[in-house]
Amino acid sequence: MNAINCVLYKFFVNLSLLTEINQTFMENLLPLIIQLVSGAAGGNVAGSLMKKFSLGTVGNSILGILGGGLGGQLLGMLGIETGGSEMAIGSILGSVAGGGVGGGVLMAIVGMIKNAMKK
Repeated sequence: MNAINCVLYKFFVNLSLLTEINQTFMENLLPLIIQLVSGAAGGNVAGSLMKKFSLGTVGNSILGILGGGLGGQLLGMLGIETGGSEMAIGSILGSVAGGGVGGGVLMAIVGMIKNAMKK
């Protein structure tokens, strides 16, 4: 009977650790992933709208990912919640908006600099 109690105890301890890891993922990493993906999309949308500043699909995606991460972090610094334990719809939309806009803006800025250096 003692061995069964020990196994059950270890099972529930490991289960509680998994719950903590899942909560940490939901609070910290999921908003960042949403920002990065929406940044890549924002970079490509901006590249398709501003053809002369486009850096190609790969370049737009890379700059969009960087801009998405930066845009989401800037929103967080300004006090706009882009994450949280319950990941409410407002937080998700904030992550998408911050990532998409940040990705598009960074892609446009780098595209303008690249075009200015060509001249």
